[in-house]
Amino acid sequence: MSTTSPVTLYTTAWCPYCLRAKQLLDHKGSAYHEIRVDGQPELRQEMMQRSGQYTVPQIWVGERHVGGCDELYSLERAGQLEPLLAEAAQAG
Repeated sequence: MSTTSPVTLYTTAWCPYCLRAKQLLDHKGSAYHEIRVDGQPELRQEMMQRSGQYTVPQIWVGERHVGGCDELYSLERAGQLEPLLAEAAQAG
């Protein structure tokens, strides 16, 4: 987990859901730490151990694992993403 960014994403270069998640975070002005797992089996294994998931993106806001792109957008639609990002930024 990055100590300088409130959000950590495990991604690959070719994943459209990774791109959408980063676009939403960019739109929100949120800093994030991107960990690219393509061609990096040890990083994918780390992601799987942390999340229990194999697919990308896997996203953490602060210490909270929010899941993937769909879950990130669900938080946004519910009006919960901005408060979560603000809380993580203050804690970091």
